[in-house]
Amino acid sequence: MWTKRNGASRTGAVRSVAARLDTLDRALFDRIAAAPLPGTRSWPRLLSRAADHGLLWTGTAALLGAVGGRTGRRAALRGLGALALASATANTVAKHATRRPRPLLDSVPHARRLLRQPVTTSFPSGHSASAAAFAAGVAIESPLLGAAVAPLAAAVAFSRVHTGVHYPGDVLAGTALGAAAAAATLHWWPRSSAAPAPAAPARRPAPALPRGRGLSVVVNAGSGNGSPIAPGPEDTAETLRTLLPEADVRVCGPGDDLTELLTGAADRAARAGGALGVCGGDGSVNLAAALAVERAVPLAVFPGGTLNHFALDLGTATHQDTAEAVEAGNAVGVDLALATDGTGQRVFVNTFSLGIYPELVHQREKLEKRLGKWPALAVALATLLPTAEPVTVHADGRTHRLWLLFAGNGVYEPAGVAPTRRAALADGRLDVRVVDGAAPLARTRLVAALLTGTLHRSRVYRTAHLRALHLDSLGDADRIAVDGESVPARGTLRLSKAHAALTVYRPQGPQSVS
Repeated sequence: MWTKRNGASRTGAVRSVAARLDTLDRALFDRIAAAPLPGTRSWPRLLSRAADHGLLWTGTAALLGAVGGRTGRRAALRGLGALALASATANTVAKHATRRPRPLLDSVPHARRLLRQPVTTSFPSGHSASAAAFAAGVAIESPLLGAAVAPLAAAVAFSRVHTGVHYPGDVLAGTALGAAAAAATLHWWPRSSAAPAPAAPARRPAPALPRGRGLSVVVNAGSGNGSPIAPGPEDTAETLRTLLPEADVRVCGPGDDLTELLTGAADRAARAGGALGVCGGDGSVNLAAALAVERAVPLAVFPGGTLNHFALDLGTATHQDTAEAVEAGNAVGVDLALATDGTGQRVFVNTFSLGIYPELVHQREKLEKRLGKWPALAVALATLLPTAEPVTVHADGRTHRLWLLFAGNGVYEPAGVAPTRRAALADGRLDVRVVDGAAPLARTRLVAALLTGTLHRSRVYRTAHLRALHLDSLGDADRIAVDGESVPARGTLRLSKAHAALTVYRPQGPQSVS
C-alpha cells in the first residue's frame, strides 16, 4: 500500500512539474509573439523555409567541402551525418511519442506566419534538431568552422518560434537532441588527430635540395576533389614552381601516361642525385613510391587528391610543408606493404582489400568519367549492394567465404569498419580485418553492426596484426584493391611488409621512432 501511495505521489509530482513547464512555455511563446522585434519582418520566415528538408544545410555542406579543404569536407560529412540521425530521431520517434499540438497562431502577426503551416506535431522541433546537429557536427571537426555555422543554426531555431510553429521548449529540446546526435557520431566515426604518425629514421640520408634543385615532380591532373573552384593542375604546378623554383615540375594531362611520366621523373632524379616528387592522390603516391624504392631515391609527396590519407598521416598536409622538408633535407623511413599474386607484385602505402570493395571501386571507375567520382560511387553502391555475394578464398587447406578482407600498411585506428589514421608508419605490421560471409544471417548481422557502430564486437568480424598473410588461392575473387585502385588478380596471394623501405620527406619534429 505504501509503495502504491509513494508511486502515485511521484507521478502526481511529475505531472505537476510538467504542467508548470507547459504553462511557462506557452507564456514565453505569447510574449515573443507579441514583441515587435524590429528588423525581423521577413528574414525568419525565409530562413525557416530555406531549412525545410535540410536544403540549407546541404548547401552549406557543399560550400564547406568546396572551400574548406580536407577539414571542410570532414566537417561537412559529419554535419550531414549528425543531421540525418537527429532528423530521423526527432521526426520518426520523438514526435510520435509526444504528439504535442502546434501553438495557436492567434497572437502571431500575419506577416510572420509561414505560408504553409506544418502538419506534424510540435515536440521537439525538427528544424532546430537538424540545425544544432549540423553545427555541432561541424564544430567537432573544426571549432572555427563550427563558430561560423552556429549563428545560422541559432537563427533557424529562433525562426521556428518567431513564425509561430513551435514553442520555445520545442526548440530547446530539438537543440539538445541535435547536439546529442552530433556527439553520437563519434561512436561510428572518431575525430581525426592532427598529429602525424610516428615513423622510423630514414635508411639513407635524404639530400637537402635548396630551391628544389634536383627534384623532379609530376602533377597528376586526374587527381582532385572535383570542386569547380579548386586549383587546376596548371595552377598547382605554378604554385610548386614558386615554392621550389629550380625543381623540374611537369603536369600529367588527360592524354598522358602517368606511369611513363613518373618513370622519367624517377630516372632524372636518380641521375641528379635528387628526389622524386608527386602531387596527386593516394593512387598517384602508390605509383611514385614503387619507383622511388626501385630507383633508390627519396620521395616528396605534395597532397593533391581527394582524401590524401598518406600525406596526412605523414604530416605533409600542405605544399608548403613538403617544400620546407625538401629544402631542409628532413626525411623519415616508412613501411612499404607488398601484395604478391599470380599476376606479379604490387605495393601499397595505405590499404589493400578484396571482396566487395574492389568490385565497388571497379563499378565506380566505369561510371566516373560520365558522372563524376561521388555520383558514380552512389550509383555503384545502389547497383552492387542488393545483389552482392561474398567471395570464396582458400587458406591453410580451408575454404573461407568473405565479404571483405582489409589489410592496412600499419595498425589503423579505430577498430571497426571506418579506420581513419595509423598509429605508426613503420611498425612492421599488417592490420588485417575480415568480415565473414559464411556465418548465419551474415549480411543482416553485418548491416546491424554497421548501423549500431558495434562491428568491432560482432562475431562476423575478425582482426589480427600480422607480419605477413598467405592465401593458397583467391578462388572466385578476381579483383583486389591497392590504395583505392581496383586491379585484376589471380592465383595465390601473399601480403608482406618491407620495413622502413621508403624514404619520404616530411617536416622535422619529434615524430620519429626507431
